[in-house]
Amino acid sequence: MRDRTMASLFALCVAMPTMAVAQDTPAAPGATAQTGADTDEQGLQDIVVTAQRRSESLQRVAVPVTAVSGDALANAGVTETANLSKLVPSLVVQPTGGTTSFFLRGVGTASQNSFSENAIAFNFNGVYIGRPTAPAGVFYDLERVEVVKGPQGTLYGRNATGGAINVLPRKPELGSFSAEGLLEYGNYDAKKGFAALNVPIGETVALRVAGQLVDRDGYLSDGYDDERGEAARASLLIQPSSDWSMTLVGDYYRQHGKGAGAVLLSSAAFTAPPLEDRIGLADPRATAIIAGYAATVFAPPFCGGFGGFVRSGCVSTASTTGYLNNRFYGLSAQVEGDMGFATLTVLPAYRKSKVDLETYVPGFLGKLQEDTDQMSLEVRLTSPDTGRLRYVLGTFFFNEQQEATNFFRQGNISTTRFTPNVKTQSLAAFGQLTFAVTDTLRLIGGGRYTKEDKSQRTAAASGGLPGPIEPTLGTPITGALTFEKFTWKAGVELDAGPASLVYANVATGFKSGGFFVASPPNNTYAPEELTAFTVGTKNRFLDNKLQINLEAFYWKYLNQQITFVGGVPTGNGVIAQGSVTTNAGRSHIYGLELDLRFAPSRFDQFFANVQYLRGKYDTLRTANFSPTGSPVPTGCATVGTRAANPGINGALFFDIDCSGKPTANSPEWAANIGYERTVELGNDLSLLLGARTNLETSRFLNTNYRPEESQGGFMMSDLYATLRGAANRWSLTGFVNNVENRAVLARAGTRPILNFPVGTLRPPRTYGVRVGFGF
Repeated sequence: MRDRTMASLFALCVAMPTMAVAQDTPAAPGATAQTGADTDEQGLQDIVVTAQRRSESLQRVAVPVTAVSGDALANAGVTETANLSKLVPSLVVQPTGGTTSFFLRGVGTASQNSFSENAIAFNFNGVYIGRPTAPAGVFYDLERVEVVKGPQGTLYGRNATGGAINVLPRKPELGSFSAEGLLEYGNYDAKKGFAALNVPIGETVALRVAGQLVDRDGYLSDGYDDERGEAARASLLIQPSSDWSMTLVGDYYRQHGKGAGAVLLSSAAFTAPPLEDRIGLADPRATAIIAGYAATVFAPPFCGGFGGFVRSGCVSTASTTGYLNNRFYGLSAQVEGDMGFATLTVLPAYRKSKVDLETYVPGFLGKLQEDTDQMSLEVRLTSPDTGRLRYVLGTFFFNEQQEATNFFRQGNISTTRFTPNVKTQSLAAFGQLTFAVTDTLRLIGGGRYTKEDKSQRTAAASGGLPGPIEPTLGTPITGALTFEKFTWKAGVELDAGPASLVYANVATGFKSGGFFVASPPNNTYAPEELTAFTVGTKNRFLDNKLQINLEAFYWKYLNQQITFVGGVPTGNGVIAQGSVTTNAGRSHIYGLELDLRFAPSRFDQFFANVQYLRGKYDTLRTANFSPTGSPVPTGCATVGTRAANPGINGALFFDIDCSGKPTANSPEWAANIGYERTVELGNDLSLLLGARTNLETSRFLNTNYRPEESQGGFMMSDLYATLRGAANRWSLTGFVNNVENRAVLARAGTRPILNFPVGTLRPPRTYGVRVGFGF
């Protein structure tokens, strides 16, 4: 029923503007592009983006990109990466303990340990952030966030398969003294404070300092899913002339609290508490269910008591001792200079992340400690906007040195400890040319060469040990990998009218291979590749009051990197359970995306972003490992079994075939729809009334395809009202997010050995007030 409703909604969104357009002549957009989404007497204003490494109107950018302003992020209460999903329907964000996984249109990586790398590049202030643990503490004092879909290697420093998330902070302004701030209080004792100060220093220097404090109780009954952190950022702009400038940015974030939590999901073996009750895994009501279920599980030789059944004392249930104690630092400089024939951009950057966390999100204890140093340098030449030939040419250097310790314990049943000391070095040259064949027709061509070296020195150990004892590490495993790849892009753009753009392109992308925890030679995986075909159109109609952007896409995904619970050689001749990454899949993904905005007056604005998505795994086969020999729970076909440790124990490999299944994290329909109304009250007062809703149809949350690990269709809405004073010097906002109080899964998985499902939830209903000021 909900799927049919979404289909009808999409058809209505397409039909209504089409009927309106048929009666009117397209009008030229306003001459000046401005950042923002507000309206005036002339209709819609443009949003300026830098997705193609030059400042352009979003309506003139021939790539699929969604831009969200800093004000929209603040109104939506987005202070962490996980909440970005509700504003960008094509994006799925999964918090996994101390890491964050991104999926765009079904393409992504399920990060599980310190070997993980995201398939979606996360860039802050133009700097690529490599660690899945590190995209945190940056969502304040922002100009906008851009989400670019598909491979972008011909324009960006770091290669990525599925797209890029660009978080762009506000920059200092010359000759202007200003200050702004925001205080918020809401349920769950949520306290949030933000302040920024822009100070001119003479005529050629300006300093901007911003900071944020967040302190909120957990959404779960055991205290998890809280948010606590302090962030600060300082930006110094030096502009000795109109042709040259340098911006220095330093940022710091301390993340603490208990961190992400998990809930028990119902299965055929037991009934879990209702998700709406948000009973955390460490709650006695959940631990009692787990212990009772474990007592019925036959699991020799793991803690097999009388009759071989698991003794409750051997079962590790979640504890309230989880914590985050993470610190992230960054320093970058962006030098820009007009050389006449081109603009030179030099962007050196250094980032450090120190991660120390304890989590129970997988359903058992996980401890991660990481000390990562990242250095990068990007150099670009960007031609002027005039002339028949425009280009962006660049080089990129990236070096990451990581030292980590990962420890996972499932009671006395299984403990694993390993120390990923991994070094990644990447060199790339990239470029994109745009040639104007006529005044309205342009051809695009681009290429990228990437050479990436990875090396590791990792010691590992596993076994069943009592209590918190960590197994003694074995002899370190060393290895080195080198990957080289040329990727490309070709396309065409046509100005079909004064305010209409039609484009088509094909682009390729790749993500290098790497290591996982196992003894060589079976401890590596190969690169994955994606080819994206895109056809789109961007239009303004009705005297610049109506915007209709429509894109169709088809993606071919080859050698897909899949992470699952498999068997890994321990070096002593025994196969043990562990996280395995392999090139197990090939898929195709296609769909449509509609972006609609309508401003019938300067007081009203409607917006809708609707995506239709179909994806299928052409081949997806894995060899899942069962240390007890009991069947592996899966929604796919089991096509065979093999003894893993003949003559030692009853462990088995189960050959699982998920070919033909829909791609994970791919709702068939997803939409973000809203309306804003401005009411002028007199005496320079105005009232903004807004509502938006996020709708999604059902999807599987991972490639295991257990029915328990799927999220059904849902509708999640926000309401807000903002009273503004003269010249926006002050504001008062009341808000309610997730009005329906829906319990929506962000992630789900199966705890190994005992095989019960667990999940993490998106935020419940939250409400509160915000007080803002600015001068």
